[in-house]
Amino acid sequence: MVNAARRILAPASMAKTSPARSSTQRSRPQRAVPAAGPDSGLLLAWYDRHRRRLPWRALAGEHPDPYAVWLSEVMLQQTTVTAVKPYFESFLARWPSVLELAAAPVAEIMTAWAGLGYYARARNLHRCAGVVASELGGRFPGTEEALRALPGIGPYTAAAIAAIAFGRSAVVVDGNVERVMARLFAVTTPLPKAKNKLRILAARLTPELRAGDYAQAVMDLGATICTPKSPACVICPWKDGCQGRKAGIAETLPRKAKKLEPPLRHGVAFWMMRADGCVALRRRPPKGLLGGMTEVPGSLWRPATPAPPRPIDEPPVKAKWRLLPGVVSHTFTHFRLELTVRTAALTPAQVRKLGADVIWTPLAAIGRAGLPSVMAKVATHAMRAMP
Repeated sequence: MVNAARRILAPASMAKTSPARSSTQRSRPQRAVPAAGPDSGLLLAWYDRHRRRLPWRALAGEHPDPYAVWLSEVMLQQTTVTAVKPYFESFLARWPSVLELAAAPVAEIMTAWAGLGYYARARNLHRCAGVVASELGGRFPGTEEALRALPGIGPYTAAAIAAIAFGRSAVVVDGNVERVMARLFAVTTPLPKAKNKLRILAARLTPELRAGDYAQAVMDLGATICTPKSPACVICPWKDGCQGRKAGIAETLPRKAKKLEPPLRHGVAFWMMRADGCVALRRRPPKGLLGGMTEVPGSLWRPATPAPPRPIDEPPVKAKWRLLPGVVSHTFTHFRLELTVRTAALTPAQVRKLGADVIWTPLAAIGRAGLPSVMAKVATHAMRAMP
């Protein structure tokens, strides 16, 4: 049953006949019918005064660009606003529309994405742009159902685009929203078990009007006031209705189940140089971890348990290999990786044995080669050890 807090007061005829509004329409905040729990109107009033200025966010009164909203939401998945800003601005300057993004070679997309992480997002970004361009006339659909049918768009991203770009009353729940809901309603069940309950609570507060502004308002509240540590409860627009604050446990919420230590894997990276100073790189297979990205050639990444050596773990060519001191450490979502680095200066005959698939890259261009973070660490480690 929809909570009374979700029902925004508006003339009955308007509620039935008005089209979906721009989520950034600056109208007088609509007050919820009095009920137990927070008032979405209070939050919208706060948002109108304190909204963050973000490169992908439309100004008050402007209609949001669905392309910009989609691009930013894909980039923001499991990534911070600070990290996303320069990537978003670079992508928008290089590919101002979904049609131009769809026409770009996927390798260029992957190179431009390098360093942002979770590289499947970049591959799906290109696939999604292709579908929108070729099958939908370059226009994004406006409903959650239709958006979820597109590559790389899951429940959260579909809800965010539907609400922010098209003004739909969609329930948008990210980490900020979960934290705000957990504190507002003093939900002590640990995450991830509490996710469904927090979503239900978020749905009760989502208004019919200005849903896009409301979704962004809750995110801004979580990012600037209801922060993970030391929340600024005194200036929170929802402080009077916050059960977590009243109980004195707000800062301890949301609670999280203890995470298991991620498994450790080991591997070897082979830093190979030609006589002209170029370094051997290669393209990873299109599917799988870091799919389609440029890398320093290396071995398989194996569990950190004793195992018999395999031929594939041997260097690509026989050469005078030198083991560099130290290891390169990197943490992925589900495991930690430690790479040792071996270097060798190759002869012309050894270079020929590597074949035509190697991308010989000048040292000065390594920073522009589109290396993912772990491979950028390998390159830095190797170059520091060079005479």
